[in-house]
Amino acid sequence: MTIVLKIGGSIFNKSASLINDLKNLDEPFILVHGGAAESTKLAEELGIETKTITSPSGFTSRYTTKEQIEVFEMVVAGKINKTLVIELQKNGINAIGLSGIDGKLLLAEKKVTRSQENGKIKIIRDDYTGKIEKVNKKLLEMLIENEFVPVIAPLALSKENEPLNTDGDRAASIIAQSINSKKLVLFTDVDGYFRNFPNDFAEELSREELDECITKATSGMKRKLIAAKEALENGVKEVIIANGTAEIPISNALSGKRTVIRGE
Repeated sequence: MTIVLKIGGSIFNKSASLINDLKNLDEPFILVHGGAAESTKLAEELGIETKTITSPSGFTSRYTTKEQIEVFEMVVAGKINKTLVIELQKNGINAIGLSGIDGKLLLAEKKVTRSQENGKIKIIRDDYTGKIEKVNKKLLEMLIENEFVPVIAPLALSKENEPLNTDGDRAASIIAQSINSKKLVLFTDVDGYFRNFPNDFAEELSREELDECITKATSGMKRKLIAAKEALENGVKEVIIANGTAEIPISNALSGKRTVIRGE
């Protein structure tokens, strides 16, 4: 069984223990990573403004302009992806770095984004973000069968062959769905889901609780819960949200302090 793991940009600079712990994982795995924070930092250094969009439903996301997607490619598919591959190789793990553009690994539909500003709804057509619609399952299976560990940056390719920014958690979710993985682990920089942060830690969430939790959650945790729901609705048996900065993060995620959400 192949496990799908996702690490966010918030723990990229604190990922040494996670990378070191991966060599103790018995099952084959796929590592999906983000990098929005590093991308934002470089954009600022280059004088490129980073904007966000608030949808009519109140969901906030990055506004990915043409300049921003170019920075995202440099940082996420370049620096972060290759840094992770090098660190995995140092630990004896034969990793191969990919973005969703390579081999048409991730195909996405470009979003027509709606923004709410001052009570008015505005349609934004130059936002280079997308929703993944198809995963090149054969490519992943070929790599895994030949004992490579795919390390995937969540860029995707549009029907017009444009690079698109996609949400890393949801990319990991659809990858897990496509390869019939039984387990998806979403790492963050806290121990898991708190019903009322920093109190009332949830060791386990039921499927019935998910919708209410999604409504109450904000920012990155909301995206993780949405990704969890989509995974569980499409065959993944278990989703774990765990702390990627813990001393032994893999071991902790699989049997320690974490939030577990199981399917039926």
